[in-house]
Amino acid sequence: MKKAKYLFPQDYMADPSAHVFDGKIYIYPSHDWESGIPENDNGDHFNMKDYHVFSLDDVDGPITDHGVVLAAENIPWSGRQLWDSDVAFKDSKYYLYFSLKDQNDIFRLGVAISDKPYGPFIPQENPIKGSYSIDPCVFDENGEYYIYFGGIWGGQLQRYRNNKALESAAFPADNEPALCGKVARLRDDMLEFAEEPRDVVILDENGQPITQGDTDRRFFEASWMHKYNGKYYFSYSTGDTHLLCYAIGDNPYGPFTYKGVILTPVIGWTTHHSIVEYKGKWYLFHHDSAPSGGRTWLRSMKVVELEYNPDGTIKTIEGLDR
Repeated sequence: MKKAKYLFPQDYMADPSAHVFDGKIYIYPSHDWESGIPENDNGDHFNMKDYHVFSLDDVDGPITDHGVVLAAENIPWSGRQLWDSDVAFKDSKYYLYFSLKDQNDIFRLGVAISDKPYGPFIPQENPIKGSYSIDPCVFDENGEYYIYFGGIWGGQLQRYRNNKALESAAFPADNEPALCGKVARLRDDMLEFAEEPRDVVILDENGQPITQGDTDRRFFEASWMHKYNGKYYFSYSTGDTHLLCYAIGDNPYGPFTYKGVILTPVIGWTTHHSIVEYKGKWYLFHHDSAPSGGRTWLRSMKVVELEYNPDGTIKTIEGLDR
């Protein structure tokens, strides 16, 4: 297994979403800034206020920074904290999906559009109707686009049930089914949900939903979807146990059966990623906080080759193998 490579150590970029457009890898990360705010479980110390786009002609080659492509100050409904984003391509347009707190400090999902994969991106006037929480990921299946999202704790997913806001946040008991990430098919214009978001259910080896107390396997945040050998791989972070895990299903909605760990803990608190195939190899894009001396809110993006076993399971990568 090759060691991971830092992609842009001269600045703090995290949550890298990678895609292949026009024969290149384009990376859409969040951008960490020093905030001066003490760490807390709501993530107030993460001070992200703009997005850059990066591109690679070769994973081992130089990286190009295309500069700022969208800033919070230019989003009409903006409050604060531009967290994770993802990009999809349809009909000659590129759609940037992002998570941002509105002026009431509630996370919503927004959309911005460009003619180029490297931006700039022009935001819509309002967030996606009925959207909430964080970490959008968009998956294209034969021209149908599905958006996955959600994150607990600072991501606010515990404030909702059945797509409705609760009077007060609530978690299931440890022995009850865990809170799930969400998935919804996008409308043809890519700007709104085409349906009510559904639960992304993760099952254990006995076909039972993973429980809230199973913190080594339950969903926390950082949804990603990719397809390999006809199977759908839903991968995600366990948050406070610092693992990247994955589960496999037969369609984009699931359910998905838990299969194992992709990445063991890295230096830093969060683990967030994307998985992409390029030039016949698969790669895991992720981040850690080693270059900032372990400051968990100042993260640097990395890439490492990802390998499969003959049965389709993923070989575990050691996060501290720098």
